[in-house]
Amino acid sequence: MTAPSTGGKPAFKKIDIYNHVLPPKYFELVKAHSKDAGIVKRMASLRLLWDLEARAQMLAEKFPDVVQVLTLSQPAPEMLGGPDQSPEFARVANDGMAEICARYPDQFPVFVAALPMNNVPAALKEMDRAINELGARGVQVVTNVNGRPLDNPEFFPIFEAMANRHRLPVWMHPFRPGTVSDYKDEERSKYEIWQVLGWPFETSVAMSRMVFSGMLEKLPDLRVITHHCGGMLPYFAGRAESLWAQLGSRSADGSEADVLKRLSKPPIDYFKMFYGDTVLGGSSSALRCGLEFFGVDHVVFASDCPFDPEGGPMFIREGIRSIENQGLSDEDCEKLYLGNALKLMRLARIGKQ
Repeated sequence: MTAPSTGGKPAFKKIDIYNHVLPPKYFELVKAHSKDAGIVKRMASLRLLWDLEARAQMLAEKFPDVVQVLTLSQPAPEMLGGPDQSPEFARVANDGMAEICARYPDQFPVFVAALPMNNVPAALKEMDRAINELGARGVQVVTNVNGRPLDNPEFFPIFEAMANRHRLPVWMHPFRPGTVSDYKDEERSKYEIWQVLGWPFETSVAMSRMVFSGMLEKLPDLRVITHHCGGMLPYFAGRAESLWAQLGSRSADGSEADVLKRLSKPPIDYFKMFYGDTVLGGSSSALRCGLEFFGVDHVVFASDCPFDPEGGPMFIREGIRSIENQGLSDEDCEKLYLGNALKLMRLARIGKQ
């Protein structure tokens, strides 16, 4: 699984497991139905988000050892329309990603399915179609469904199907709109705080709801890949472990203390069941924290391409650099770059190896 190296260290094949695309037909739906002009403006400015020929060429020229598992960029289908429209939007997205994979198999060998999360019966059908007919190797969900938590019982069948029937991972992407203000007397969040700090917070909240609702207790085989290496959890692990051990001590009636009695192990152990990706802006110290929290077997290489100041290559390059700075063994590097992702997607190989 490794290629020859000119510097004594093997050049590992790398699976970029979390990056984003907008298939052209889906991008047209975004432009027609999105109510967020800022998001549309941002997407239009990123050529490698929707010009996949240019992106495939960039990868071939600059990163020949990298293949990308495609995931749909925000906005998700349920953000563009109601439950009567979102199933068709998801179908367009998934058909588009499957077409990209068929056209550029050396750079984009597989994709992750988008789901219409505001229509659970349709989401289950689209999940089956995308995985069984199109070859998707997992599904993507947003940390909330138009403001509703993922641990709402309505959404449980989706996670149950992924854990027990398809046995493939769930990619969880954060979202918090700019219309959610940071202070009560303001109409909007300022300085893009809603994204830079708000999205890791949203990831951490969604993980917490999954843990304390008992979702991971009920679905021990569920595999969830968290964007930005678990949000806040690795950095605040000590605080989370010590304070949640006292859950219920701050509530007026103390009723939340019963939550701990329903869990068969300490809360922090459930948080370590998640997987974290390496999308940390190239920060070696942040990645070191994530590796210490999740362990090398639960971290996967990812770039967030093309959402970087260079519009594509920077996060790939800096993400690789952050891994190389860890001083890991060849065995652990191969896990981060290749092995962990193959196991999650239940693939023996991917692309040219």
